[in-house]
Amino acid sequence: MLRARDAMDRAYAQPLDVTALARIAHVSEAHFSRVFRATFGETPHRYLQRRRVERAMFLLRETDRRVTDISFEVGFNSPGTFSRTFHAIVGRSPREYRKQTPAMGVPTCFTMAWTRPSS
Repeated sequence: MLRARDAMDRAYAQPLDVTALARIAHVSEAHFSRVFRATFGETPHRYLQRRRVERAMFLLRETDRRVTDISFEVGFNSPGTFSRTFHAIVGRSPREYRKQTPAMGVPTCFTMAWTRPSS
């Protein structure tokens, strides 16, 4: 499970499916999904979405790139899906998040811990 989660952390912007992740963990797809959720408290798909949103949060805070460009860069196939997922996890739209959250002058690891979405 850790190998699969590490693969998602490294390649969050790549298209990853349960089949590929189960292969990395050396288990069947059904077993992988069940055990991943029991181990980490969320489905593999939700974990991957959260990782992508965390990266997008950083890019929204620290760069002036367009929201659409950021959505594609972090691995979403459509800006609409990105905005809907971002709002569901963070509680604000990407544009609202950018307006209300100033760039932070602290190390990224601290910022990630402080601003980690709860769901």
